[in-house]
Amino acid sequence: MLSKLLKEIGCIKFGDFILSSGKRSSYYVDIKKAITNPEVLEMIGKEIAKRVYEDKIAGIELGSVPIASVVSVFAKKPLVIIRKKPKDYGTMSKIEGEIKEGEKVLIVEDVTTTGNSVIKAINEVREAGGIVERVIVVVDREEGAEENLKKIGVKLEPLVRVSEIKD
Repeated sequence: MLSKLLKEIGCIKFGDFILSSGKRSSYYVDIKKAITNPEVLEMIGKEIAKRVYEDKIAGIELGSVPIASVVSVFAKKPLVIIRKKPKDYGTMSKIEGEIKEGEKVLIVEDVTTTGNSVIKAINEVREAGGIVERVIVVVDREEGAEENLKKIGVKLEPLVRVSEIKD
C-alpha cells in the first residue's frame, strides 16, 4: 500500500542525479514529497510506531526528523535528534535530547543508499551510551545499506524497497 502511494505522489523521479553518497543515479527517491504530505507522513509514522520496542526514537537532521517526530508521538516514546554537524554555539552538541547509558534507540531514516550517513548517526548514539540494534527506513535503495549496517551489528528494516516502486 505504501509503495503504491509513494509512486502515486511522485516520489520517484527519473533523470541524471547525484546522490548524497556522491554516486550518480538514473532515478531519485524524493521522499520529501511524502514527509511534507500529512496523510502520507501519518501512514509512515503509524506503520513504524507499530514496530517500536526501543526506549527512544532518533531521527537524523533534516529528512528523518519529521518521520521520527511522528513516530515518537504515535509510539509514545521520547525523541532524539542527531545532527550531522555539532552546533557551533551553546552546548555544541550533535545530539538533541537525552540518551542514558544502556537505553535502546531506534533510528528512523527516510532513504538509505550505502548507509554511510546512518552509520555516522549510529556511532554518535553509541558514543552517548545508547544501544542501536535496528534502523527502520522508509525507502531502501538496495545499494549496500543493509549489508553495511549488518557489518556493525544493526538490522535494516525497510518499509519499502526501491525495487517495489521503481518499475
